[in-house]
Formats: sequence, C-alpha cells, structure tokens
Amino acid sequence: MISCRSSETGGLGKHAQLAYAKDDKAARTNGIHKPYKRAKPRTENDGLFTYLCMQLCEHQIGISVNLLSLLFLTHVFFPRARQHTRPFFHLSYHNSNTNAYGCGTDDLSFVALWLVIFVGLRVAIMDYILAPLARRGGIKTKKGLVRFQEQAWLVCYCICSWSLGMYIMWNSEYFFNLHGMWKGWPFREISGLSKFYYLAQWAFWIAQILVVNIEEKRKDYAEMFTHHVFTIALLFLSYGYYHTRVGIVILCTMDLVDIVLPTAKLLKYMGYAKTCDIFFGLFVVVWLFTRQIFFPMVIYSVYAHSPIDMEPGCYFYDGSMVPATSSAEYDALGGNVVWSNLVKAYTDREGPVCWNPTIRYSFLGLLLSLQAIIFLWFFMIVRVVVNVVRGNSADDVRSDDEGEDEQAEEKLESVKSGYEAQHVSAAPLEQEVGVESLNFGARKSNVAGSSSVRRSKTQRTTRSSGISIPGHGDHKELLGRIGCDKPS
Repeated sequence: MISCRSSETGGLGKHAQLAYAKDDKAARTNGIHKPYKRAKPRTENDGLFTYLCMQLCEHQIGISVNLLSLLFLTHVFFPRARQHTRPFFHLSYHNSNTNAYGCGTDDLSFVALWLVIFVGLRVAIMDYILAPLARRGGIKTKKGLVRFQEQAWLVCYCICSWSLGMYIMWNSEYFFNLHGMWKGWPFREISGLSKFYYLAQWAFWIAQILVVNIEEKRKDYAEMFTHHVFTIALLFLSYGYYHTRVGIVILCTMDLVDIVLPTAKLLKYMGYAKTCDIFFGLFVVVWLFTRQIFFPMVIYSVYAHSPIDMEPGCYFYDGSMVPATSSAEYDALGGNVVWSNLVKAYTDREGPVCWNPTIRYSFLGLLLSLQAIIFLWFFMIVRVVVNVVRGNSADDVRSDDEGEDEQAEEKLESVKSGYEAQHVSAAPLEQEVGVESLNFGARKSNVAGSSSVRRSKTQRTTRSSGISIPGHGDHKELLGRIGCDKPS
C-alpha cells in the first residue's frame, strides 16, 4: 500500500525548501490559515501511482464534494437512475407494517455514501474549525496543529457515536443483559436508528483505513491497521448474519476509551498538564473496565451464552424453523455450512439462515484476535505505570517515521538558518525542535543543541506534575508514552 505520509518538503530542491520554510514562517507569523495538508509538487523521482495517491490525499475535500455533487445531480436530473441512486440517500428495506428495516446488499450503497462524507467532513472540520481553535488555545507550530486536529476530530466523532449507541442500548432489552444479545435471533429487522448507527460506524472504520495511512506513522501502525481490518470484518459478518445487537454493544464499549485518551492529549497540547494527568488516570481506569473486563465478558457470552439462547436450526423469514435434530432437512438447508450462512443477508435476505454452535468460532477467532491487540496495548500502559512506580524513567515511544520527519525538519531549519545568517547578520538564529526530539533532557543554547540533547539521555530535569511519585519527577515522559506529549 502506498502511504501518503511523506514530508511536505520531501523531493524539493534546496532553494525550494528554503522558499517553503520562509513562506511557512510568514504564514505562522501573520496568522494565515493553512490547510491540513498541501499538495506536493511532482518530482522526477515520483511514479505516476505515487503522484496520484498524493493528489487523492491532498484533495480529500474536493474529491468528496465532487462525488457527492455528481451523485446528487444524477439522482435529481435522471429519474430513470433513481432506482440505483436511492439506496445511497435512504435506508433500504423498510417494512411499513413493523416500521423496521431489513438488511441487504443495497445497504452497501449507504455505507459508501457515508464513507465519502466522513473523508471530506474530517478534513473540512479539521481545517476550518479545529485549526482556528487550536491557534486560540496557544498552539502555533505545524506539528502541534496537526496533532491537535487529529485528536480533536476523533473526540468529536466518538462523542456523537458513543452517545447515539448508548441511547440505542438504553432503550433496548439487551442493556447490561448479555443474554438479550442472543434471544430472538435472527434479528432480520432492526429500527431505523440502529441501522443508521451500524452503517455509519461501518463507514467510519473503513475511512480509518485511509486515515491511518495519512496521519503520522506511529510505532503501533501495524497493530492499528490490523485492528481496523478486524473491526471492519466483524461489522461485515455480524451485519450479514443478523448479529447487530452484539455489534452495537462492542462498538459502544470501544468508543468510550477513544473519548478519554484523545481528550487527555488535547489538554496536554494546550498546556493543561495537571488536567491531562487526571485524564490519564481516568483513561487507565476506563480502559481496564471496558476493554479488559467488559469486552472479554462479551467474548465469553459469544462462547457460552449463544449456544444456550439460540437453538441450533434453520430459521425462515416467516418465523418458522427446522431444528438441527432433524438432521436430513437441516443438512439439506445448509445448516452445517459456515460461509453461506454468515453472508446470508447479502446473498438471500429472505431465505433460511442456519445457526450451529460451530459458527460462533468464526466470530470468536476475530474477537480474540482483536482482544490480543488490545491486551498488547494494555501491557504497554501497565509497563509504563510500573516503571514510574519503581522510580525508573519512561522511554520515549515516538514512532520511527516521526523521528525521520523531525530530522528532515531540522535539516530544513539548518538550511534556513544558514541562509539568514549569510544575508541578515543581525537576525537571530531560529531553530524549531520538537519536544519528542528533546527527550526531555537539558537543553543547550548553541546551534548544535538539539543533537547534543538527544545524545545526553541521562540528563533529566526535575519537573512537577499533578501526580507525585517518589523517585520519578519527569511525568511528562510517562504522558509521552500515551501520546500526551506536547509537540513543538
């Protein structure tokens, strides 16, 4: 997969880099709004596919608006095409008798529409709402603005999705009732609100595949990418097998952490260190209860409760069923086949769908793989807390790509500083160094200070924090482990 995370100045010549740096400095000084990403000029070393990928990443708003406009105009001015465009704008398979909605392939069109909406909406909100808010909050550097925008968008979305999901669960019979997720299966029809929530969440996680390849690469990129793939697979299969109830429960469980942790990061970016400390502690507690206790309980319910509450057999659209004890008829209906039943909503939504206890292992495999990634992340969190309690230093966990970007920015600043020193003798030397690059050590005031600080890992400055731990005064490094470091 081609990544779109290359540096904005990568591939530019020395004079072009100098011009870019001067323009960037002028824009920051004058308060001129700069978009989240800027198109990178094509160079001779760029292949066509790489160039196209960069253009897609740099023009997300324009591409999204054009696609939505084309679809809307086609729907309005071409009546014969409306049978094909209507599923994009309306929830499909409405039953007027029950005022509920079925599931089927037309729902994929609705997912595609919201995928385009999320891609464009994310960048638009980041550029025109979150960026000005970040500047008012005292964040002025490019890296700080980008980090703030990314985390603030995640907070905005997860607050909306978690609130809607909890409202749906609150008004359901499976709110804090694990058996309620299975009794009455198959759930061929669900409420319009539940269907919208499920399809919108599906579209959002598909969009996250693009996002994870646009944002700065983290050290856990592989785990994050795998997490997104497993999440999308679970949404696809649970929707196709009418297991939307357990899907809603899991989505709500996951969203709460994605509110607390990004909020802690935002507070740190804006300089509220003590409040960030509080949210860090809250984050650990929320993670422990939602992802290490409740989520395994849901996995256990898949294993233990579903075979009890769901009688093995083939269920018909009219509510009748053929039990698995009628082996001949059960086998003839495909009761022992796994894949065709998992995607029944997409292939034959009015046909019989069969349940056998073996099918649950398909979901258990995906859920346990997801839990393995979650446990890996939690192990890293616990290790940091244990190290701090023991009085040891917490290691900097910035990603490799971020380090490379910082080195490139330092080289660019060196070129700019040298140019200014030659032409303006009285101009002060200006050099931007990220907090992560400083490793929180003692800083020297000469030009080579940034490199010497990186070499001096043993020198530490004593810092106060909202959490007092004997033998460890640098809690800022601990916050850096969860991404709460304040970028420069």
